[in-house]
Amino acid sequence: MPSITFKNQPVTLLGKEVKVGDQAPDFKVLANDLSEVTLADTKGFVRLISVVPSIDTGVCDAQTRRFNEAAAQLDNVKVLTISVDLPFAQKRWCAAAGLENVQTLSDHRDLSFGEAYGVHIKELRLLARAVFVVDSNDKVTYVEYVSEATNHPDYEAAINAAKEAK
Repeated sequence: MPSITFKNQPVTLLGKEVKVGDQAPDFKVLANDLSEVTLADTKGFVRLISVVPSIDTGVCDAQTRRFNEAAAQLDNVKVLTISVDLPFAQKRWCAAAGLENVQTLSDHRDLSFGEAYGVHIKELRLLARAVFVVDSNDKVTYVEYVSEATNHPDYEAAINAAKEAK
């Protein structure tokens, strides 16, 4: 598993590390209306999956806004932002932020995504900051586990990977 810190303190990641070339693991998360969403629900699209510890913090807010901007210029790409925030909080945040190109999804109930993608922080019951690009055939084409959870991901590399994925 990658070595991750949160506010410069080492944390333990639970789940299986995902690598480029892997078949993307399935997951079950909740949409803002509490309906279940799985990987199959976006089959046929490239998925840029932006993982954040909490949407209500500065870096997570900036990350979600940056990928929302990029999504407007990406063809056949769905941008999914996943955190353990409650669906109600995500919906409120999206409404206040006016974002329309990103789908926020909650892993609060089962930590299904966190375990499947190796981003569940054991000590905090949060998700580690990460970005995954999954192509339309469910193959992982890009992975970034951000080594310090309070740092930004490499936005350009992730956006370019989404552009190149088919």
